[in-house]
Amino acid sequence: MIMSLNARLVARFAAVSALTTLLGACGSMSLPSLSSNPEPAPSEPGVAPEMPASIRPDEIVGRWGLASFQNPADRARTEAAARGQCKQPYVIGAGQSGGVIMHLADQATPQELRLKGSPSGKNYIVPPGPVPGEQDREIISFDGRVLITRFVDKDAATRYGNMVYVRCAPRA
Repeated sequence: MIMSLNARLVARFAAVSALTTLLGACGSMSLPSLSSNPEPAPSEPGVAPEMPASIRPDEIVGRWGLASFQNPADRARTEAAARGQCKQPYVIGAGQSGGVIMHLADQATPQELRLKGSPSGKNYIVPPGPVPGEQDREIISFDGRVLITRFVDKDAATRYGNMVYVRCAPRA
């Protein structure tokens, strides 16, 4: 009787294993279609079209005082500190192909970046590639005089905080 129980368990295990193998093979097998209308092959997922930002590059080109904050309660104080930096302004230049010249996180040399929008309505300052990417910075707010950005990368965002750019007065 013990032998017959073991034999039954082995037989059940073998049957379950065989069914599992057959069902797995069915998922990877394709059968020919018997219909006369062939279905079109599913299209490759395309790259989403680039969305324009609601801020134009020429609106942020210029001389800016720069400071940063971590705590939102420090924003007003940080804006005043950024205004004080206009003696040594951070210059956002116009790029040759319609972008702006700025630094990426941890990069010594500035490069041309683009302003792009997103389906959620956010604006980003980005290098080439999909939005948002790890090197991008999100534009938190912009009123023409004060620009606040934050890096998308968590590590860079922690190190740099919310970057506050205050437009410097034109040179006299």
